[in-house]
Amino acid sequence: MRVLGIDPGSETTGYGLIDTDGKRHQLVEYGTIRSRRGASFAQRLLNIEEQLQRLIEKFRPDVVAVEEAFYAVNVKSALKLGHVRGVALLVAARAGLPIYEYSPLEVKSATVGYGRAEKHQVQQMVRVILKLPKVPEPHDAADALAIAICHIHHHGGRGKGRSR
Repeated sequence: MRVLGIDPGSETTGYGLIDTDGKRHQLVEYGTIRSRRGASFAQRLLNIEEQLQRLIEKFRPDVVAVEEAFYAVNVKSALKLGHVRGVALLVAARAGLPIYEYSPLEVKSATVGYGRAEKHQVQQMVRVILKLPKVPEPHDAADALAIAICHIHHHGGRGKGRSR
């Protein structure tokens, strides 16, 4: 099974693809989607949509895992994050892919074993789990890989279970 993990962000959206049989995990690709400086928010959303669409067409994932929105102090930032999440969900749904959503607590618990883990601990565990020589950078990409790993741990590489 191939899992596409997405860490939504209006400035930088991370993505990570992992192949798994439920026991062995292999990194396929990771990176970030960034918009040009000075682009309007609507242009950023369009760029994210186009890039995610290209990733899905190129890598043909079986399932998409997206981080849920978290409660932010800044309401404006939370709303922008919601828009980006909506674009990610729309692109995956349009492709007919099962979509699963995980809270930051679930992602940290699945990768580190502790829901209050620090960001660097999650990144190090992503490196260890995927047997990488170094931590994937930037952190948005490492977070997207952690989201994909979370899905694998919840569903054993089968893609079954509840989608949201």
